[in-house]
Amino acid sequence: MKTYELFDFDKNIQAELIAGIDEAGRGPLAGPVVCACCIMPLDEIIDGINDSKKISEKKREYLFDIIKEKAVDYGIAIISHKIIDDINILNATKKGMAECFGNLKTKPSLVLVDAVAVPGIDCPQKALIKGDATSYNIAAASILAKVTRDRLMRGYAESYPEYSFAENKGYGTKKHIDAIKQYGICPIHRHTFVKNFYYDK
Repeated sequence: MKTYELFDFDKNIQAELIAGIDEAGRGPLAGPVVCACCIMPLDEIIDGINDSKKISEKKREYLFDIIKEKAVDYGIAIISHKIIDDINILNATKKGMAECFGNLKTKPSLVLVDAVAVPGIDCPQKALIKGDATSYNIAAASILAKVTRDRLMRGYAESYPEYSFAENKGYGTKKHIDAIKQYGICPIHRHTFVKNFYYDK
């Protein structure tokens, strides 16, 4: 969908203030999952906002600052690989979604969430399948989450250059898996995600 279609979807909902929640990093072998909650004004459209997976890294970086500047409010939460290992990725994602909502200073009248229902949110919510490709607010949140996580992974790449985190962002590419097999795991790897091909003795 194009930006104006996402915008129209949210604008047609009978709610005064809509927040969108999304995450980045459920699937990688390393690093945190990052969740973002965003309330965008619906009297002005920011051209280019879309599902973060559908736009280039350069465009995401450009939109990231505009979204933060224009948003009525936003919150971001970072849930570590250790917590992911302790409580599993689904529960870690829900925890992050609840935390980023809790970081808002402005309470919305409705929360739209990509795919999952989030416990602990004290206002009405609606889970949307492929929400980041349906809702303007969720798409904006997806950009905040993705850019925040990508920047973290580029930082980790400087500490652990063997794993090419700047390129793969922690995802299980062949080069990344080969590096794990050669060097073992580093402190930000998710033990529960690498156990199928790496056993830490």
